[in-house]
Amino acid sequence: MIEAIKHASWVNKLQPEILWVDSEKIETLDHQKLNEIFKGVSGIIVPQGWGSRGVEGKIKAIQFARKNKIPFLGLCFGLQMAVIEFGRNVLGLKKANSAEVNPQTPYPVIHIMPDQEEYLKKHQYGGTIRLGAWPCKILPGSKLAEIYGKNSISERHRHRFEFNNRYRQQFEKAGMKISGVSPDGKLVEAIEISNHPFFIGTQFHPEYKSRLLNPHPLFLGFIRAAKELLEG
Repeated sequence: MIEAIKHASWVNKLQPEILWVDSEKIETLDHQKLNEIFKGVSGIIVPQGWGSRGVEGKIKAIQFARKNKIPFLGLCFGLQMAVIEFGRNVLGLKKANSAEVNPQTPYPVIHIMPDQEEYLKKHQYGGTIRLGAWPCKILPGSKLAEIYGKNSISERHRHRFEFNNRYRQQFEKAGMKISGVSPDGKLVEAIEISNHPFFIGTQFHPEYKSRLLNPHPLFLGFIRAAKELLEG
């Protein structure tokens, strides 16, 4: 991920300054304190992760990015946290969560994929998560389509949990666009918010495919949006 940021920054003639934020340490902070921490930040990335540690801090950072129009990129777990944040603070599902974080949540907007649930019941842990490259259909006219310049891509994955389609209609009606799906339409691969300079989350890992002489288009788009904010 760090190298992907560098690749995209250098193409834009920028030297990135990366501020690491410990999500556990911001879980209880108010807006004023968050303002102090994110002062001067022109983009926020919430990367991959597992479990419940620091989750509430990640959700707070995403809310800050969404409300303050700061470019945001959520990668895998970052997409899932963005869905939870939107569910809680836009849809009003105050106890929305991932079943991974809280199996008892009344609003499991992120849940385990059915085949993954079967693996876990059989204690089949090794090499059973959704791994490797998988195809993705991109919604025409979306920001994602603009960035990639095509409507079909292949990206690498590493996850067990997914967007819960039971809530899909509610999210789309409230302004979260499902901009990438599996070819059969059953799995949500990417989300975005239209009335925002750059707010994209992907269930896949674009950082895996970025190279020095071939920066990943998603990171290029994110860095360009950050540059525009920086330059005012």
